[in-house]
This record gives sequence, structure tokens and C-alpha cells, in this order.
Amino acid sequence: MESITDTEIKFWQLDMETACHRLSAGLKGLSDQEAGMRLRQYGPNTIRNHPKTSVLLLFLTQFKNPVTLLLIAAALLSAGLGDVADTVIILTIVLISGFLGFWQEKGAADAVKGLLKLVQLHCDVQRGGQLKVIPVEEVVPGDLVTLSAGDFIPGDCLLVDSQELFVDEAAFTGESFPVEKSYGAVTATAPMAGRSNALFMGSHVISGKAKALIVQTGARTEFGKISAELMNQIPETDFERGIRKFGYMLMEITLLLVIIIFAANVLLHKPVLDSFLFSLALAVGLTPQLLPAIISVNLATGARRMASQQVIVKRLSSIENFGSMNILCTDKTGTITEGKVTLGDSLDCNGNHSDKVLHYAWLNAAMQQGFHNPIDEAICALCTKTENDYRLIAEIPYDFIRKRLTVQLRNENTHIAVTKGSLQGILALCSQAETGEGKYVGIREMERVLNEQYTKLSEAGYRTLGLAYKSIDRGHIITREDECDMIFLGFITLFDPPKTGIYDTIKNLNELGVRLKIITGDNALVAKSLALRIGIGQPRLLTGSAIQKMSNAALAHQAPLTDIFAEVEPNQKERIIMVLKKAGHVVGFMGDGINDAPALHAADVGISVNTAVDVAKEAADIVLLSQNLNVLLEGILEGRKTFANTMKYIFMATSANFGNMFSMAGASLFLPFLPLLPKQVLLTNLLTDFPEMAIATDRVDDINIRTPQRWDMRFIRRFMVIFGLLSSIYDYLTFGVLLLLIHANEKIFQTGWFTESVISAILIVLIVRTRFPFFRSIPGKYLFIATIMILLTVLTLPLTSFAAWFGFVQLPFTFYSWMLLIIICYMLSAELAKYWFYRGAASFEKAAF
Repeated sequence: MESITDTEIKFWQLDMETACHRLSAGLKGLSDQEAGMRLRQYGPNTIRNHPKTSVLLLFLTQFKNPVTLLLIAAALLSAGLGDVADTVIILTIVLISGFLGFWQEKGAADAVKGLLKLVQLHCDVQRGGQLKVIPVEEVVPGDLVTLSAGDFIPGDCLLVDSQELFVDEAAFTGESFPVEKSYGAVTATAPMAGRSNALFMGSHVISGKAKALIVQTGARTEFGKISAELMNQIPETDFERGIRKFGYMLMEITLLLVIIIFAANVLLHKPVLDSFLFSLALAVGLTPQLLPAIISVNLATGARRMASQQVIVKRLSSIENFGSMNILCTDKTGTITEGKVTLGDSLDCNGNHSDKVLHYAWLNAAMQQGFHNPIDEAICALCTKTENDYRLIAEIPYDFIRKRLTVQLRNENTHIAVTKGSLQGILALCSQAETGEGKYVGIREMERVLNEQYTKLSEAGYRTLGLAYKSIDRGHIITREDECDMIFLGFITLFDPPKTGIYDTIKNLNELGVRLKIITGDNALVAKSLALRIGIGQPRLLTGSAIQKMSNAALAHQAPLTDIFAEVEPNQKERIIMVLKKAGHVVGFMGDGINDAPALHAADVGISVNTAVDVAKEAADIVLLSQNLNVLLEGILEGRKTFANTMKYIFMATSANFGNMFSMAGASLFLPFLPLLPKQVLLTNLLTDFPEMAIATDRVDDINIRTPQRWDMRFIRRFMVIFGLLSSIYDYLTFGVLLLLIHANEKIFQTGWFTESVISAILIVLIVRTRFPFFRSIPGKYLFIATIMILLTVLTLPLTSFAAWFGFVQLPFTFYSWMLLIIICYMLSAELAKYWFYRGAASFEKAAF
């Protein structure tokens, strides 16, 4: 193979023969064996890199926290000064913590990788002279691909053949209008917009069809060159923003704590290295080390549960937005309605049934070779026995600008063009109308009658198309300029009934705090008729023409109050979504069409279906395996459960960790020894984190999934301070018991407080995991088992031979009595504090819990 795949080669300047020669390819496509060799040579056709060292890197990233790295360095310094045993214990604990995080995150990543295979993009390629469907990632240079409306361009390629081909290249040119493409070499210096014979990965087909020869794949494509920049433009979700701010808050507290404690201990003439290790261990203890792993596991577990509900999550962080969503915008076809369009009737200009209208509509639907759609299928389904002696000469495919489809046909006696499409668009092409009696009348004379018929049919809930035709001179091939001076023939009425149970589904969405808004290109009368049938009483409606005249400020006022946006142009969908977002709503958009990609990108949650066109699936964050709002309903509930469980870990970690570390910091100032040795601090952190790893499988109270949930830093900060200080109060009571009643020495004090702090931290999990009294909300099985395991471990550890490794000793029996009393009082106080904390309705509505 020659160097056409060199990214410096301007392949659009080559003719087809030269391109095929340089690629060692032909117009019958590659053999399977050759394609396999090229796949190994060039790698998967993806712009995302999957390095072989990803597992090792994932493990190493568990230790990227600067505080953890400082702790490791300080421990090694301690070993250099002779304290090898403590260094080994500290490094072992750090390693175990890192391995737990790695194991959890790797499992989550593998699970998501498996789910993504369910919504993999495919394309049609010629292999060995046969048309095959293969994953886009397996496309290689030299492949011959077949494209039609809605297809994602699978690589940079050269056109072999095309028919009325229009492509969206907005990702490269910023131009929102489709670009026409055709066969034929252009100059090497042609700009992107002038490369009319080339198609580029990252764009998609709007209308028409084509065959193309793949030249570049993956990172060598034009899209691959700018992919890093495009990926950086992925908007940060509310959840990701919250996690980042939470991390900054902990970093500030940790840094302040380390400086104060280290300085105070040095001033109190305690060993400098021990003080430094203690300060770093405190910092590690305050930092929820497993937070990234817990978040990944929670989201992956949620993604698996959602997959069982036929909801596939492509971007894990979108799960939080899914749970936070309070507005869902969707088209009506297939979601509100059955999506099975049926032909109502074929009517002449006077509203009477016409076999001629039906026959011409069938010719238009059956003979077209472009994008298959439910309307044409409905027409063909009713005319299965229709005889046809016409032959297709040419066609002008449907597109979303013209909103019509034209076919040129001929038989022995007739040579005609038949056009069907939106009524107003068809009327604009016509100069005459044919009545039911076969008379020809000027279109202006019939305009009032035709509009009255259209209004009557629309109010009855029928989607109504116009049909027109004209005679064509033999030998002439039609173009778009020939769509004029046509004869209006009649109406095609179509009906798509509402889904069974849709009324209850919409009611359930409303009860969950999600308001449904319908965005449709259908006329306002049809949309209003549907709204009334599905139980939206007195629907508020806004048309595309009205939106066009509105300023963004005016639309921002009207959009949240509107139930239906009708007669909407494709580019207006994105504007509606953006305006709703700026008004403070979390907006989901459900779309499956060619023109839905911009709105899917703009929405907080882009939702598509597995049967959608490629470009819609690629743009979506979430893909449904069933086009059903009930499936979406289950997905919303799972999204909220995932968010609630993630927040549980944050509440547990911040309240218990903050309290324990604050207590240790204070105790170190008045004790003549360290309240816990650095290795004991790390062991405390490890043992308290262990049960919380099972939080992803925990039960979620119904009250936590009734309404959309949002991240609230003020709420988290208040929770941390109140429950952290409450924890510290009982820590100091424990100090009092150990020092004043038991008269503990250094080792007994450290063992006693280690035991109390771990047991209280794991039991408080049962309190803060629910808004209700803990006995009314049963924890998940794995969380309960993990809690019991750690409880038994902590109680028995001082009695084992391992105790000496950590500096623990056996405790007097009287301490256990006092500890039991302290923990019971602590739990009762926490229940009262929780009741007070959630008492106000306004506070509860703000809660991210």
C-alpha cells in the first residue's frame, strides 16, 4: 500500500483510480483477511486511546493524592532513621487502601465497557463483494462504505458515487446549513468547505445516499486531530462541579489542620518526625481516600441496575443529572404516541376519498430509495396489492429544509414527478389544483378551501401532508429547480395513536417532579389535540414562528410555562433547551432523529434510543433499549438511588472523619503523647472506609427519590460541622473516661480510643444513611455484613498477636462498659440531631440527600 494514508496527503485531489491504486483497494471492497491485517496495522477506528498500561496506571492513580505521597516519603525517611517496622505497617496500610480503590474502580470500568458494547455504532461496508454490517471501530483504510440519511461518517473518505447528498459539517466549519457533496476531484489547496468530494469523520449525512472509499481512520482523521480540543469542551456536570468544590473544601481544611497540628506539637517539644507523620496521617484520615473509587462504583452499579431496566449509560457522570432532571423535553412520535403511523385516508381537494391520491402517494413512497421512514411504510402497508408499471428515473430525497420528497417516474405513456411533504411547502410549489372531478383550478382560488380542510383534519388529530405532481419532458432529469408549477392533487392523513398507559406515565413523571414538554415539528392543532387526549388539560402552546420573534429574555419567561412547542424548526430545539437551562432547570432531551444532535449536546442529559440514527446515538449520554417513557421512568429512579448512595458516603466520611480527626488534633495539644500513632490513624481510616465500600448496594428510602436531587455544598458543610462536632463531644467524653476514671497510660489510651472511634464511626453509618430513625430503614445486606465484620475485628484485635504490631494492648473490662454507654448516648444524640437537622421543610428540599 502506498502513502495515501499519510496525513500530509491531500486525498481530495485524487481521482478514484489513483486513490484505489494507492490504497490497494477496489470497488468490490476488501477481503475479510485483508481487512483484518489492516485493522492490526492501523488499530481500532476510534479517536479515544486505550493504552495497554491502563490497568497499571489505574493502580498508580490511587496514590496520586499529594498528602498520600508525602506520607509515603515521610514513612521511608522514618525507615532510614531506624523505625523500619512502623514504616512497613504504614506502607502496607496505604497499599491495601490503594488496592481496594483500584479493585473497585477497575470493576466499575469493566462493567461500563461491557454496557457500551450494547449501543455500539455500526456501518454498511463492502467486504469481498458483499454488503456487511460491522462495528464502526472495525472500519479500515480501503473499505468501501454505503451511506444514507442519518449515518455517521465512519472515517475520512472519498466519494465514489452520490445522489443528492447533503452532509452536516458544523463540527469543522461552524456552518449550521448542510453542505452538498458530489463526486469529482478538487484542488489540493481547497479549504474544508470546498472539499466537495470528501467526507470527514465527525460529520453525518442529512439527506441523500452515497458510496465512499475510506482513506483515513481514527486519530489520523481531521476529526482525530482536533478531538482533544473537542473532548475538552464536554460541559462539566453539576455533580462533577460539586465533587470538585468538595475536594477544594477538604484540601483547605486539611492544609490548615496539618500546619496547626505540626507547629503545635513541635512547640510542645514532641519528636519532629513523629509529629510530622502524625500530621500527615491526620490529613490522610480527613481525606476520603476512597471517594473516587466509591463514586465510580456507585455510578457503575447504578449503570448496571439501569441496564437491567433497558437504560444504557454512556457517560457515567450523567447519572447524577438524570436524577436531578426536572424538565424532560421530547418529540411525541414513539414516546408519547405508539410510533406506528397508520394511514388515515387519501382525500381530494374537497375532502372526499380519492384512489388517485392514494395511488400517487404510494408511487412516491414505494419508489423512493432514500431514508426509510414510518410515513412511507404506512402508505406502502395499505397498498400491498397495487400494480406498478412505473420505473424510477430520479429522486430528490427528503431533507429538513425543504420538508418534501420528489420522485421522477415513467411508464409507456406517462412521465411525471410526484412530490409529497408539508402542506404549506407543497402549496408553495403549485400553480393549479386538481378537483375530485378532474378539473384544474388556479391554486389561489382553492387556497381557502384547502386551508379549511387542513384545519379540520388537524383539529381531529390527523397529521396531514400535501401531494402534488407535474408532467416531465422525456429525457429530462429533474433537479430542485423543477419543483415548481406543480398541480396540487390532495391530502394524505396519518394517525399515530397515544401509547397505552401514557396518561399514567406522565402523571408518574409529574409526581417525581419531572415536567414533560413536547417539542414537535407538527402543526399546533395536531399537537394540541394530542395533548388533550393524553390528559394535559388546557395545554399552553408556543409555535416556532412565535419563538422566532421572541428575544431570549422573553422566551426564558415563556418556555418554563409552556407544555407544547409546535411547528418547531430543527435549530430551535437547541435554543429552547439552552433557555430552559439558563432559567435554572436541569433539562433532559429525548431525540432519535438526524436533526436532534445539537439539542442532545445542549441538554444536561441527552437521551436517545438504540434504534435512533447514528448521529443521535453518538450525541446522547444515555441510550434506551426501548422507546418507552416507562423505561425512562425507571431510569430516573435508578439515577436518584445512585446519587443518594453517593451522598451517603460523603455524609459518612465527612461527619465521622472530621469528628475523629478534630478530636485527635485537639487531644494532641494537651496529651504528653500522641493520641494515636500514625499507623493507628491509618488503620482507623482503613477500617472505617471498609463498610462504606458496600454503600453502592444499600437500600434507598422512597422519600429520597420522590423529587429531583441537586448538589448543595452549604448543606454538606452544615452536615459536616454539626455531626463532626457531635462526634468530637463523645470522643472527648471517651478521653475523660480513659484519663480520669481508668487512669490509662499511653498504650491503653491509644487502644481504647482506637476501639471507640472505629466502632462509633461504623455504627453512625446506620444513623446518617437515612433521614428516618435507623430502626425504620433497614440497611442493605452487604453494608450490614461489612459493619458486623469490622465490629468483631476491632473488638478482637487487641486480644490477638497482631496487636503488638500496631502498638495495642488488652483493655480493662470496665472500659467496655463505659464505651457501650458512650456509644449508646452518641447514637441517641445523633438521632435527635438528625431530627432537628431535617425538621424544616425548606432545609429538606435543599438537601442533596
